[in-house]
Amino acid sequence: MGHMLDALSPRLLETGPVDLAAAPSGTNFRRGRDAEGVEWLLLDMPGRSVNVVDQSMLEELDGILGELERNPPKALVIRSVKPSGFIVGADIKMFDGLKSAGEVEEALGKAHAVVDRLEKLSFPTAAIIHGNCLGGGLEIALACKRRIAVGKAKLGFPEVMLGLHPGLGGTYRSTALIDPTEAMTMMLTGKTKSARAAKRLGLVDVAIEERHVAAAVSALAKGELKSAASDGLMDKALATGPGRRFAGERMRSKVAERARREHYPAPYALIELWQEHGGDRKAMQAGEIRSFASLLVTDTARNLIRVFFLREKLKGEGAGKSGIRHVHVVGAGTMGGEIAAWCAKSGMTATLQDVATAPIGKAVKSAARMLEKVLKDRIAIRNALDRLIPDPNGYGAAKADLIIEAVPERLDLKKKIYAGLEERMKPGAILATNTSSIPLEDLRDGLKDPARFVGIHFFNPVSRMQLVEVVRHDGLSEETLKTTLAFVTDIDRLPAPVKSSPGFLVNRVLTPYLLEAMLLLDEGVEPEMIDEAAEEFGMPMGPVELMDNVGLDVGLAVADELRGRLSTPIPEAPAWLKEKVEKGELGRKTGKGLYTYGKDGKPEKKRHEGTIQRADLTDRLVLPLLNTSVAALRENVVRDEDILDGAMIFGTGFAPFRGGPIHYARGRGVAEIVKRLEELAEKYGERFAPDAGWADLRQEERAAA
Repeated sequence: MGHMLDALSPRLLETGPVDLAAAPSGTNFRRGRDAEGVEWLLLDMPGRSVNVVDQSMLEELDGILGELERNPPKALVIRSVKPSGFIVGADIKMFDGLKSAGEVEEALGKAHAVVDRLEKLSFPTAAIIHGNCLGGGLEIALACKRRIAVGKAKLGFPEVMLGLHPGLGGTYRSTALIDPTEAMTMMLTGKTKSARAAKRLGLVDVAIEERHVAAAVSALAKGELKSAASDGLMDKALATGPGRRFAGERMRSKVAERARREHYPAPYALIELWQEHGGDRKAMQAGEIRSFASLLVTDTARNLIRVFFLREKLKGEGAGKSGIRHVHVVGAGTMGGEIAAWCAKSGMTATLQDVATAPIGKAVKSAARMLEKVLKDRIAIRNALDRLIPDPNGYGAAKADLIIEAVPERLDLKKKIYAGLEERMKPGAILATNTSSIPLEDLRDGLKDPARFVGIHFFNPVSRMQLVEVVRHDGLSEETLKTTLAFVTDIDRLPAPVKSSPGFLVNRVLTPYLLEAMLLLDEGVEPEMIDEAAEEFGMPMGPVELMDNVGLDVGLAVADELRGRLSTPIPEAPAWLKEKVEKGELGRKTGKGLYTYGKDGKPEKKRHEGTIQRADLTDRLVLPLLNTSVAALRENVVRDEDILDGAMIFGTGFAPFRGGPIHYARGRGVAEIVKRLEELAEKYGERFAPDAGWADLRQEERAAA
């Protein structure tokens, strides 16, 4: 028996059980019944690289299910034809135009009716899952009686990332099928499970390779494909109200360590739903619909959905393939070593050069630790390390498609390195710098071919920071820019195209925010109070702790580089901060900075005392960041507001649930922010003077009104 998956395996299609050309075909599905009476339902949504759950797909599925009820097959198999996977989730656009929670509830009720109909079919049903099976896709699969995972399938509920929880039956079907604490953890974290991990949980019934699919379907049709789910002691303990309440409190405590209820209500709503109704299918279904609908219309969900599309827009900046197969990195420091390791992890050959062998050896050891955390597969780790090649003599420079310079921020040193590299580079190769603040116009001076010179600014640590600034100058060729943007997406990072200017975008915007925290410390405000104010606003880490993580020496150097070169003033750092740097108290990397750090690398914080107006404190931190964002937009450092907002969210962690600095400013009101900046300028100095760019936003705001 074949499986008709033509997009993945033409050979199997040719030998499959059904003639696709003669099979009924709808808008989203192709169908056929084989000689053994198995109905094959192949999902292949037109004009998309992935399948999603949307209204047209559900309506078509509903019609097909009605036909199958009247003419039952021996078994039903649902499978995707697309190489990307099964179904990546619900198309959130299906709720566009629905303004109230009541309207969302009505739409969800209709969707639930279709999925319930699938679940109630009288004959065996199975979802064959390859690639991504996420969100609404996993909920469709859970409505089948069996699930067959193929190869490197990934299953998960990512809705929490959008400020939601599963809304198509996932909350009650998953907690009824597997250990409820495991199901809740999947929904609360958004993390995916591999095919094997899903099999261990009982989320899928078999995890096999493609060649065994036919046998699994044959077993399904004969009623011989057994369920992997089993009732355990944990399931029985959590069937009681007290058991759920106890487990739910532990979950709530864990969630509180990562997210505040007022910022991210979805995980708390999910826990309450399960605590109150877990085990009661009817109540859970009604509660899920009601809770999902109320969450969808919140600002948090709308802004997190916006963030999802910002991510997609940044990915789209690097559309296409770069063709880069060999990357040569010069400089085996913290940044250079991680850049090379990440390229090797992404399947490229990465040669790593330095003036001494010791830094290269240290970088390779660090790379091994990073790869173990990221890949979690011995063979994949070994293969990545095989691609990371120590190259103290720099032989790789002559073969590389891309050379990335990652040496200390000294103009003379960088230019000396470029002079040697240009002589050895192969035709068409790209030369890039990882500089964080030096304008490319200064660095390109003296290059024979500046059209192939570009900035690729990674952030530390490379393995965790998704954003990469791709820095252009007026002599850069479009071909080089396009290839570089594609390279960044090839290595699974988000490219943000920015114009060469002091500090580029992220460091320029972040510096006033960090320095204002230093000035607050100078005034006697306790560091814990400053960090708490920023975290209450929604920052993942306060500016004092962030400065320690960046390194006081690095932060000061960037501030000194930018001071006097920007339209927005950069204040002088307090003298005591410079003294700390001179004494080697540089922050987390030295164990002492603005905080003292324990062996676990965490800052030692105390309960803060003292009083200060919280609104004043928060605005003093956040409004300089907004003001500088508007200046960068006015000066065309970035092309549009979306790229700026996306870059600041993915490059600095700017409160995602607020949708980005410019989006937040528009929501709060441009006039109100300008007035507040003027008040702060009068009270604290000209560094708060509103940028001229606010007038443009005000004009757009009035026009929209």
